[in-house]
Amino acid sequence: MSKIAEISAAVENGKVKLIEDLIKEALAEGDDPNAILNDGMIAAMGVVGAKFQANEVFVPEMLVAAKTMKLGVEVLRPNLSAGAVGALGKCIIGTVAGDLHDIGKNLVALMIESAGFEVIDLGVDVPAEKFVETFKENPDTKIVACSALLTTTMDSMRNTVKALIDAGVKNTAKIMVGGAPITQEFCDEIGGDAYTVDAGAAAVKAVSLVS
Repeated sequence: MSKIAEISAAVENGKVKLIEDLIKEALAEGDDPNAILNDGMIAAMGVVGAKFQANEVFVPEMLVAAKTMKLGVEVLRPNLSAGAVGALGKCIIGTVAGDLHDIGKNLVALMIESAGFEVIDLGVDVPAEKFVETFKENPDTKIVACSALLTTTMDSMRNTVKALIDAGVKNTAKIMVGGAPITQEFCDEIGGDAYTVDAGAAAVKAVSLVS
């Protein structure tokens, strides 16, 4: 098995304790840092996301895989060409105003980051104005992702998406929505560009939206 394949397997299986040494060994053997990132770690997270969608792995396994990936990126970062981390662009993500849930949002952020985006995480209870302000500060953003976990904050998501559309976000970026009460129909109704049912699907969709 090549060292990159070993790295990929380590990320997929959440081998946090092994990843640092494997990456250092791969670099010492002359493997290309960008290949380690893309063919090793990002590809592995794609597999994890697909398995999550198929109910072959669950949230704990996905979290430990993402943690392994995150450590791997930190080890690899000094050796990467400028822009390799976050090569797909920026993604602004947050839970909408009035909603304090963050577990699902955090998981989506990890998966999207693992897919190759630079993630700007606004946290929870984020006013629509903060989403718009952050986008204006980062006009190269490709994805704005809004989460709502309560039926009572669906109106807040509606208002957030409207504010983003009014600010011209859809001229250069895509708006993704998700969360327990959200449906494809609701996404279409409020003007979102994409809805996904879980974190694995969100990462896959985010990549497809910018490809």
